[in-house]
Amino acid sequence: MEDDRPLSLSIIIPAFNEEARLPATLDEILRHLRPTSWDWEIRVVDDGSKDGTAAVVERYRKSEPRIAVQRERHGGKGAAVRAGMLAARADYRFICDADLSMPIRELDAFLPPHVNDADIVIATREGAGARRVGEPTRRHLVGRVFNTLVQVLLLPGLNDTQCGFKMFTARAAERVFPLVTVDGWSFDIEVLYVARQQGLRIVELPIEWHYRAESRLNVLRDGPAMFFELLAIRARHRRKDHKR
Repeated sequence: MEDDRPLSLSIIIPAFNEEARLPATLDEILRHLRPTSWDWEIRVVDDGSKDGTAAVVERYRKSEPRIAVQRERHGGKGAAVRAGMLAARADYRFICDADLSMPIRELDAFLPPHVNDADIVIATREGAGARRVGEPTRRHLVGRVFNTLVQVLLLPGLNDTQCGFKMFTARAAERVFPLVTVDGWSFDIEVLYVARQQGLRIVELPIEWHYRAESRLNVLRDGPAMFFELLAIRARHRRKDHKR
């Protein structure tokens, strides 16, 4: 990126039936972005919602043209993120969950000058400096068991692959996402596995994270399918050479 250009940022929000939660999320993000000198956009990827998700975004767009709604057929969170990341044109592309369980003030730490030499920066709720707020102990323990499987099978050394806040440089996004095939909850793991195969540098960033009881991911219900997806990801990409 040229030194004399403002930082270029796209915030990608995958959204499926999120008309109730989006207004508060968009309001908070806008309060943070508007005072900056960045060249920014908020790109809400509507994953075939049946409610008024797209209408909410269109209302915001009337007063803020830097907000866009990208309508897609329903394909799952992974499909929505992939479509949004590849449609974006900014130098930095940030995946942001619609519930905004990470305070938006944390966003700056994912960007230069705080991070200058990473291709991908992923939020982590583990380790020194991280803070979990309101999460039930049982859910945390189940999540740690799942992460242990992820580390053993695919991604050793990454302590939190499933947190929904991740920053990609344009180069990293355009190299990784065309190769991603998982449309559901395990897409994060495939993204990071492919990135590792390509030799991209992944940095974990401890954040403050607030548990949202209305989260659609149920680890006990979805966990077995996610485990088998881990095996499928490993088998699928071990047969391919992604190194460049």
